Amino acid sequence: MAHFYLDDSLAAQLAGVTGVGVVVYLRGADARHAVTVARVRVGEALRLGDGAGLVAQGVVASATPAEVALAVQGVQRHERPVPSIRLVQALAKGDRAELAVQAATELGVDGVIPWQAARSVSRWDAAKALKGRERWQTIAREATKQSMRPFTPMVEPLVSTALLAARAAETTVLVLDPTGEQALTAVTAAELGHRDVLLVVGPEGGISPDERVALIAAGARCVRLGASVLRTSTAGPAAIAVLSATLGRW
Repeated sequence: MAHFYLDDSLAAQLAGVTGVGVVVYLRGADARHAVTVARVRVGEALRLGDGAGLVAQGVVASATPAEVALAVQGVQRHERPVPSIRLVQALAKGDRAELAVQAATELGVDGVIPWQAARSVSRWDAAKALKGRERWQTIAREATKQSMRPFTPMVEPLVSTALLAARAAETTVLVLDPTGEQALTAVTAAELGHRDVLLVVGPEGGISPDERVALIAAGARCVRLGASVLRTSTAGPAAIAVLSATLGRW
């Protein structure tokens, strides 16, 4: 399997050229990782993306910890999928929310929104919100490379329940709820249409009754995955897999 790395400057390096025969460069921490950890060597196949849909594939022409040169053999420009799927992940204790971000990225989520739910054990003040968002973004970036995705999910700022409810006016909000009347597997692609999907996952203690009422009043729908109750770290990724199949991504 070809190695895959990300470099935000890829589009600038390929600007005004077809790509084939051009040499592009991977620098910084990813170049160091490629050479010292992954043991990338001259002549090996490598793919380089910018996290925004552009992917170049080619052969390593030179490799040092400071810089990896890639002789490009092909360039792909991917379109963002419509509708998008964003995971609204409630803050959770330990690393459970981070595990959800990692798995969701591998499974194709288009964005992640941290949610300060009423029953979240973890609480983010302003400083923690900034650091937490950066941490989640790093996790998403690493998972993008591992899964060789053309797009890196963007982690949005922390939202409250009120801000989340306000987004139901322009998006399809699906709240994962074991007591939901409709199964997620019964939701059709025609129902979803082209409106972006927000998939809401509660914390360990679940979504509070007041939050459920507020979200439903704003236009959200409660859907269930199955008979069992999943952890907050696995519910979102499982639902993303279902939606990916429904929307024909898989």
